[in-house]
Amino acid sequence: MSGLSLRARHRGRGVDVDLDLPDGQVLAVLGPNGAGKSTLLALLAGLLRPDEGRVSLGGRVLTDTATGVFVAPHARGVGLLAQQALLFPHLSVAANVAYGPRRAGRRRGEALATARHWLDAVGAADLADRRPAQLSGGQAQRVALARALAAEPEVLLLDEPLSALDVTAAPQMRRLLRTILRGRTAVIVTHDLLDVLAVADTVAVVEHGRIVERGPVREVLAAPRSAFAARMAGINLVSGTCSEPGVIRTPWGAEVGGSGEVPPGPAVAVFAPRAVSVRLDPPPLARNVIRTAVAELEISGATVHVRGAESPDGQPGVCADLDAAAVTDLDLTPGQEIYFVVDEAQVRLRAALTRN
Repeated sequence: MSGLSLRARHRGRGVDVDLDLPDGQVLAVLGPNGAGKSTLLALLAGLLRPDEGRVSLGGRVLTDTATGVFVAPHARGVGLLAQQALLFPHLSVAANVAYGPRRAGRRRGEALATARHWLDAVGAADLADRRPAQLSGGQAQRVALARALAAEPEVLLLDEPLSALDVTAAPQMRRLLRTILRGRTAVIVTHDLLDVLAVADTVAVVEHGRIVERGPVREVLAAPRSAFAARMAGINLVSGTCSEPGVIRTPWGAEVGGSGEVPPGPAVAVFAPRAVSVRLDPPPLARNVIRTAVAELEISGATVHVRGAESPDGQPGVCADLDAAAVTDLDLTPGQEIYFVVDEAQVRLRAALTRN
């Protein structure tokens, strides 16, 4: 099998992952802090040995605890771009980028030619003679990307590469990654939806050390089945149990109806904030009504996001998008009791994800 394959367990970090990535695809890994995203990258890069498992790339076995195989990080054909550039401070930019080819046995002139090629590719050719201390954050990250690519990795791993950049440098770097990663095999850990939309083909959501959701970017973000993916995509997700066709019942007794063929058992209702209206008095409806309190009001242009309080079983609060006039008419304030009414025609029901 070609491409990237990871099946590994690390008990100390509570991680048990199973992942396959075809050649030429970019996978975005999402999840809350401490979920195991960076551990996943470390297992791929050979910076961490699993207690049990197997890692292969392009048909080569990199890690196999059953047979004792463990290829050193520098020999894996894996490039890693971290949050910080981590350039060698005593070397010039050109020498930093040439380091990988030199380590692979290339002659100095050939390695420098490779460095110049990749510096030009990332728009940093004019920085070749500078030292890292003379670079801005965005410039240093471009150089770090060139250094990773100069080693000609079969797969590129990116651990939140834009998180340390300012609001000017981040969009430029994102556009660069979109170009550089096209057709390459790569895994990017990120907390930014823009990174996902710009560079990724597929998405994997990690929670509690497990991959709980996986699929094409459009599919996962349009109809997520995990709370984290739903919050990131700006979509409401309500969990419950399906006991009759077209309806789920939440642990606190609310009923939410919608479309979708869901078998009896754990299920989720997914709907956009614009599908939610707000009332101050109980509506004469039996379902698709959620009694809550205003947790926060957030203004985004002409839209006001009204987020309800966390549900009794700890689910994130539902969000409604209203215009400013509606919020003014309702005279909403944090802590105020309200009723969310969800348009049933805009609700999609899906079977809930189950952890292995």
